[in-house]
Amino acid sequence: MALTRKDVEKVSLLARLRLSDGELETLSSELAQIVAYVDQLSEVGTDDVEPMAHAVEVSNVFSNDEVRPSLNRRDALANAPNHNERAYLVPPVLGD
Repeated sequence: MALTRKDVEKVSLLARLRLSDGELETLSSELAQIVAYVDQLSEVGTDDVEPMAHAVEVSNVFSNDEVRPSLNRRDALANAPNHNERAYLVPPVLGD
């Protein structure tokens, strides 16, 4: 599939891009090279390749739920920039 300057003009119009003549020439050339590369990839034989959702084999990525003691409040608030000994204090989001 060849990509023409007219195709690039149409896409730029749809994308609401205002491109100069120089930019249209540059993009036409660059996008034509990209499309040619994608066309080249279609020549690769994939008949014996099984479809997959991930490039590498993925198994259960979750760890087992284990009950463990949590941090005490003092340790949890130790690095907070602003707290009142009970909770984190943050600036109001919705105003006063």
